[in-house]
Amino acid sequence: MEEDTQARPEDCLPCRVMGATAFVGLGTYTYVSGNSQLRAQQAKILQSKSIFGIKSRQAAISTAALALTGAGLWRLVN
Repeated sequence: MEEDTQARPEDCLPCRVMGATAFVGLGTYTYVSGNSQLRAQQAKILQSKSIFGIKSRQAAISTAALALTGAGLWRLVN
């Protein structure tokens, strides 16, 4: 077990905070801009009769944003 801690050096607190902030910021940006663009293109999407409707696209945007935010929180803790 001690060999594992020597193989992976610990990050300093500012490094963790910067990494976490970057991921959380990217997740927030993805959510806000993705939903904004989706609302702007909603009429075209509905008119296209694509199998990927509004709900599935919202779910994809939310999943990506949640994954990025989760990575940021994981980065802060680990």
